[in-house]
Amino acid sequence: MANHVGPGAMPGAASETATQEAATMHSGTTSHNEIAARLGPAALGPFPPYHGRRVSWIAVSIIMAGFLVGGLALIFGSHGPTWWLFWVGSGLAAVGLLTSIATNTFEDWY
Repeated sequence: MANHVGPGAMPGAASETATQEAATMHSGTTSHNEIAARLGPAALGPFPPYHGRRVSWIAVSIIMAGFLVGGLALIFGSHGPTWWLFWVGSGLAAVGLLTSIATNTFEDWY
């Protein structure tokens, strides 16, 4: 069976540096912990230590609150759905969506 996990399993996927580092780690001269300690936490990946901007989290929270209000309005009406509360929730979700579009929330993923 082919080795689907090792370096070079997919042509062009691993860079020369990554292949050399993997060879160094497998030879026993340098452990993964020693490399991580030498590089520090900032060099462990290309990602910043936070996930998203505050305005993005606020926009998503507004959308979630709108869905929650609209969903509860459909469930907890005394004689069927409370339609005015449903539309308030829908409007709140729409405002959150427009906020997320205006603040470019969709570019925050990584």
